[in-house]
Amino acid sequence: MVTLRAPARWISLFVLTGGLWLLGGGCTEPTSPVAQWADPDGAELPFAPRTYALYRTPGPVQVDGRLAEPGWQEAPWTADFGDIRGPEAPPPRHRTRAKMLWDDTGLYVAARLQEPHVWGTLTQRDTVVYYDDDFEVFIDPNGTTHNYYEVEVNALETVWDLMLLTPYRDGGPAVDAWDVRDVQVAVQIEGTLNDPSDTDDGWTVELWLPWTVLEEAAPEGRPPQDGEQWRLNFSRVDWPLTVENGRYRKDLDTTRAHPEDNWTWSPQGVIDMHRPERWGLVQFVDAPAGTAPVEVSVPETARLKWALRRLYHRQRQHRAETGRYATTLAALDAADIAPEGLDFAPTLQATQTTYEIATPGPEGTTVHLRSDGKTWTTTDE
Repeated sequence: MVTLRAPARWISLFVLTGGLWLLGGGCTEPTSPVAQWADPDGAELPFAPRTYALYRTPGPVQVDGRLAEPGWQEAPWTADFGDIRGPEAPPPRHRTRAKMLWDDTGLYVAARLQEPHVWGTLTQRDTVVYYDDDFEVFIDPNGTTHNYYEVEVNALETVWDLMLLTPYRDGGPAVDAWDVRDVQVAVQIEGTLNDPSDTDDGWTVELWLPWTVLEEAAPEGRPPQDGEQWRLNFSRVDWPLTVENGRYRKDLDTTRAHPEDNWTWSPQGVIDMHRPERWGLVQFVDAPAGTAPVEVSVPETARLKWALRRLYHRQRQHRAETGRYATTLAALDAADIAPEGLDFAPTLQATQTTYEIATPGPEGTTVHLRSDGKTWTTTDE
């Protein structure tokens, strides 16, 4: 039996194709109350998103997977990917890192994935690409955790792209029909594809994502400007393999909750990429790659949003236990949330079915979070 809830992540599937057993795990919400204010979003992991200075390309870029242009040579690599759950989880078996560039036309993303056995089976666009080994890009231009993009690529250059109106935890939906029109993708393989008889070095993927599409959910509906920050993360799904009778076979370890490995640039705290508040921060720099390095810091508003997010999880738990949202901050023990070095003075407006929490932000702003998980900032009049 095949159980699908496409396109949600970690779907149950057991099907034989191309000599590979394919299996996805199940990542679900808790079904019963847990310890007081336990956070399903990995609150024990410190809020320390990765950062990256995203420079302009000094000249044209040909999307061919080779990364030979001067801009790619000068662009910095991200930190190596780690386990999606954080540094306390087992380290990845293979190295993964990425880099980025931008110009007036769009965003360039490249990644290098070390892999002794490069393989792929899926060739039709918008199939569930992570049933193969894949590389994934997640982009939240507005930093609201709503209206964000997901693009996945396998070693066969097959693309699955979709837009999430809200994260799955808040009901989705995923717009699978949404496409990055005119996306360019290229893969270079150091080794041989789908050949179990040899050992490969890995594969490099390169993408170009045009602003004409990405600006749909961007601030003011336009391309980024110098100094602006977007929330972004990368993920790699890697399936442990064995070679059996000259063919690859997935190692379906039933002792693991998720038989596939999930490695990310900025850790998520849990095995779920759809926690945009945990993604990294990239800052657009209107200078060519190779110039003096730019220091990227996590803004105060992002730290305040994270404090509000902790109250969001407490509200979810309160409703699960009582059937209604809390109408006072005292009922959520809000006083024990104190972002270091920041004034956090939230106010709560709530009914039994909805709520909004707000706190003063820097420079005459207010930071908001509402019951569907959306966060945003307004300027006070």
